Amino acid sequence: MVFSEIMPQALTLMTDVFGNYVVQKFFEHGSTTQIKELSDQLIGRVLALSLQMYGCRVIQKAIEVVDLAQQTKMVAELDGHIMRCVRDQNGNHVIQKCIECIPQDVIQFIVSTFYGQVVLLSTHPYGCRVIQRVLEHCDDPTTQQIMMDEILQSVCLLAQDQYGNYVVQHVLEHGKPHERTAIIDKLIGQIVQMSQQKFASNVIEKCLAFGNPVERQILIGEMLESTTESEPLEVMMKDQFANYVVQKVLETCDDQQREMILTRIKAHLNTLKKYTYGKHIVARVEKLVAAGEKRQGLQPACTAA
Repeated sequence: MVFSEIMPQALTLMTDVFGNYVVQKFFEHGSTTQIKELSDQLIGRVLALSLQMYGCRVIQKAIEVVDLAQQTKMVAELDGHIMRCVRDQNGNHVIQKCIECIPQDVIQFIVSTFYGQVVLLSTHPYGCRVIQRVLEHCDDPTTQQIMMDEILQSVCLLAQDQYGNYVVQHVLEHGKPHERTAIIDKLIGQIVQMSQQKFASNVIEKCLAFGNPVERQILIGEMLESTTESEPLEVMMKDQFANYVVQKVLETCDDQQREMILTRIKAHLNTLKKYTYGKHIVARVEKLVAAGEKRQGLQPACTAA
């Protein structure tokens, strides 16, 4: 009864602020025949609905539940409009859903649209999400290779970008060990500068969290290098972004490295207390030292200062 009343108005409901939920529910709980009938209504209108605030939700739900033949028919309508959808606040969700739910061979025309555009898309508020979905779901070696090559060519630029940094973080967290190593290799030599940059500092934290012990040693070594003019570690501890990287170092390093860093930090504790961001480090160090005392009987940081 409900379905037969709704069906004549299905298209109007799909783009309605409340009605779209009812149509989605039919895709979820309707019979096979009802789902088929509803998805037939979408044919010829997939692009328009994908770009509409409520229609895009219906399209996403349909992609999740319809069979492969219907998915293929629906996604074919987006051909030639992929970049428009990716850059659209509604359409990008549909593209993400296609990448998540439809077999790679069927959506290869979508993915190949991104070849040569990876950096451009990674620095876009919606494009960066789409690139992350490709990295997650498209394990085709050629696609992965093309994506990674483009990302690696511009790692430093992406790391400092307000959207691109999420793509680099994604690879560090979920990528293969050799991809992680390739990214860390590109960043070595500019760890201190990157740590002082709002977005790149998050990338450096991910390097510390997911890099292997050898890589972590190199990163920490760079922060502990002393020059005649300044000591990078001291500069970092007072910096509004880099102080979080130092905290991450203390979390992720081994006991020997921690000893060495704590010794360095203790020399600056009094000065650090005068800085807004330095105070974070002081608190973290005092906590660590207190925990260390229980284990090894170390001097408390506050008395050392």
